[in-house]
Amino acid sequence: MSRQSETKYRAVAAFQRRIGNPVLRRLPTQTLLETTGRTSGLPRRTPVGGRRVGKSFWLVSEFGERSQYVRNIKADARVRVRIRGRWHTGTARLLPDDDPVARLRSLPRLNSAAVRVLGAGLLTVRVDLEE
Repeated sequence: MSRQSETKYRAVAAFQRRIGNPVLRRLPTQTLLETTGRTSGLPRRTPVGGRRVGKSFWLVSEFGERSQYVRNIKADARVRVRIRGRWHTGTARLLPDDDPVARLRSLPRLNSAAVRVLGAGLLTVRVDLEE
């Protein structure tokens, strides 16, 4: 990773950890991805932008495999997603062969724009929902 990408990653991650995620997690309409912490075993909730398509929920990780929730998914693919205030259980799949830039075009515009601007090393994630 280049020095510029590393600096960008650190700045965005620090902002999300201290300000963005704590605020967004409290909003009842915010979509949340709940993973199991790979070390602690505790639930970890991360605000995400994405879209439900049929029995799947699609999102793009802005820092790919460096994202903590992606690392948690690699350890345990069982997740929950809160969509419009309702929790859904599912299994997450990392899709490195999918084109994340093309995928972002089919997802909500505001979040997709932020992911494109702030992200480095994008990775598509699909959650197969159980209902």
